[in-house]
Amino acid sequence: MTKTMIHRMVAAAALAIIPTAQAQPYPAKIIRMIVPFAPGGNTDIIARAISHRMTEDLGQQIVIDNRGGAASTLGTDLAAKAPPDGYTLLMVSSAHVINPAVWKKLPYDSVKDFAPVTLVANVPNSLCVHPSVPAKNVKELVALAQARPDQLTYATPGRGTSSHLAIEMMSFAAKIKLIHIPYKGVGPAAIDLVAGHVHMMFASMPTTMPHVHTGRLRMIAQAGGERSPAAPNVPTMIEQGMKDFVVISGFGMFAPAGTPRAIVDRVYAAVKKSLSYPEINASLASQGAEAVANTPDEYDRYNRTEIARWVDVARKAGVQPE
Repeated sequence: MTKTMIHRMVAAAALAIIPTAQAQPYPAKIIRMIVPFAPGGNTDIIARAISHRMTEDLGQQIVIDNRGGAASTLGTDLAAKAPPDGYTLLMVSSAHVINPAVWKKLPYDSVKDFAPVTLVANVPNSLCVHPSVPAKNVKELVALAQARPDQLTYATPGRGTSSHLAIEMMSFAAKIKLIHIPYKGVGPAAIDLVAGHVHMMFASMPTTMPHVHTGRLRMIAQAGGERSPAAPNVPTMIEQGMKDFVVISGFGMFAPAGTPRAIVDRVYAAVKKSLSYPEINASLASQGAEAVANTPDEYDRYNRTEIARWVDVARKAGVQPE
């Protein structure tokens, strides 16, 4: 047998293996889920809550990869540039739909560079004040701010976050002037609010509820369309006269653009199934979060609508993109 014949036989054998490898059902290896925030935040908590059940359903381990920085844009950009093979997923917060309103140039297109999988959960924001603030509701807070212009301070996890834009929305509607104290994350902001170094903060309910229960913060309003079962006695901003005032943090999942729809649908089914388990729903509900699991097409429409809404909010509130 000549060397040429041997080479042809080896090549033929290699080609015969390729269809078998390609025929392996998804997923055939570990899946990376990028969380574009540091560990411990709401996005990270929700990602870890569902990843365990998703691992069981998919038959492959899901590894959480925290890549925080630059208002979530660093990790999001990493996901946008990953191979569209289903082995890189991205878990986002409302920052994904707000960033186009507050950044002049993002390193990715928030719509075109991603394949929507599903909106995992909605979490309403809450307006909380330090107990030293003599305001029991929004009306009293507005009156206090009008009497003390440029004296009351509010904390945020950073410029351009939903917390920041929510306060700007309220200030614009009520014609009041407050002092913005930005922090590098919701954790430090909440710590200083509890300590009384700032007067108020808009933050997601999972962030504020533990401090409200212990009396270290007073929740004077929640910003969902309806009252959350986690705080049934606290009226919404709408109930307190703020028309159309709804600020909800949507936590969702994407894959890189170009990921085959069959893979997107498989991941979506795994997320939906994970949210059907009572212990996960109970955990989310106790923190004011509501499981959603809408379809990829519905999530695509949601993202487009929310991006347009926040661009409009930022413009009306006078928040200039940087």
